[in-house]
Amino acid sequence: MAVAAPVLERAAFAPFAAVALLAAFVITDGPLFDVFARPADRREGRLNGLAGFALAAAGLAILATEIGLPVGLFAAAVLVLAYGNLGKRLVAETSDNPFLGVAGFAAGGSAAGVGGQAAVASLTSSPVLLARFAFLAVAGTLVAALFREMLFERDDPVVMLSTGLLLWLFDGLATGVGTVEVAAGLAITVALGYTSYALGTASVAGMLSGVLLGLLVVVFGGFGWFAVLITFFAIGALSTKFRYDDKKRRGIAEENEGARGTGNVLGNAAVALACVLCFAASGSLPIDGTLFQYAFAGSMAAALSDTLSSELGGLYDNPRLITTLERVPPGTDGGVTWQGEVFGLAGAAVVASVALGLLPGVSTLGGAAVAAGGVVGMTVDSVLGATVEGPGFGNEAVNFAATLVGAAVSALAALVVLTAS
Repeated sequence: MAVAAPVLERAAFAPFAAVALLAAFVITDGPLFDVFARPADRREGRLNGLAGFALAAAGLAILATEIGLPVGLFAAAVLVLAYGNLGKRLVAETSDNPFLGVAGFAAGGSAAGVGGQAAVASLTSSPVLLARFAFLAVAGTLVAALFREMLFERDDPVVMLSTGLLLWLFDGLATGVGTVEVAAGLAITVALGYTSYALGTASVAGMLSGVLLGLLVVVFGGFGWFAVLITFFAIGALSTKFRYDDKKRRGIAEENEGARGTGNVLGNAAVALACVLCFAASGSLPIDGTLFQYAFAGSMAAALSDTLSSELGGLYDNPRLITTLERVPPGTDGGVTWQGEVFGLAGAAVVASVALGLLPGVSTLGGAAVAAGGVVGMTVDSVLGATVEGPGFGNEAVNFAATLVGAAVSALAALVVLTAS
């Protein structure tokens, strides 16, 4: 039905609307009901899950025929979720391992997403661009899998609409996607995801967030950008696991045995993701794309600087509150040690060195700007921890603010350097 959209044109929504009506009001028992019913549907005697899925598909079809969403992306969004769900359920027949379930979702959704785009291209006599189709299908599958982990099974409409709209964004930015970048991005990020989950450094949702971020960074930024990103993730994960039992006894250990979830990943890397997307769109923006490189590196420098300062500095005694310098118990928000400050400086310097060596256009003075952004971001994190962090402004929000400041400081300092030269 999704692939038939180019033929049905403005009537592409109609088959899905019909399915929604049948699911909601007609099919209340029998073989079809048994095939599509979820546990909640059986209790309510109505295929609400299928009805919601079909209505979301009808809505996307209207966007495709009336608003301008590419028909291939409409088909991809529908098929990614449909066959992703199927792949996950097939795995569930033999295993309850969450990683294998996500792998089943990714395999089913990605294959269906590529096939759907290729079929639509054939029907419309458009070029079959397998590298581009693969990137969009995998990116859409990762988005859908991530939302699926964060939401409930009945939230398929939200997942499908979000996937379709984000695919529209990715498609608009992926103007120069090459086979090498896509193949390398897929291989690297899959390896990264499996390693992070196997080592216990990320939850399933955190792993999906990191893999999606890595793929977008490789494709839209390049390998130098990915090197900066993986520097943060690798060193940050190792520092979290370092002397974990000691941290647990001191009350400063991360929850879930140090496995970072989506909130932690996005709190530290949401600014970096925005910088990558803005860099990809810089041809249409009145801003030099190089500044987004500095902002990206500065946000990562702030993230690693803060992570090392807290994870390693917290192992030392006599922390002091950064705002008053009074002694506070270990683990107090805003408490710092001089050892932690040294580790934070080292973290900012490491990211700055990688950026200087691998990001095109980053000069020696630019590397200093990245390091400065990292140190300022780390300091802002500590100040916010001492003053406003609490139930209404949690750790993830503090991390986001710190990385935003790090990005802004690095970009502004780089602008001064570039203007002077």
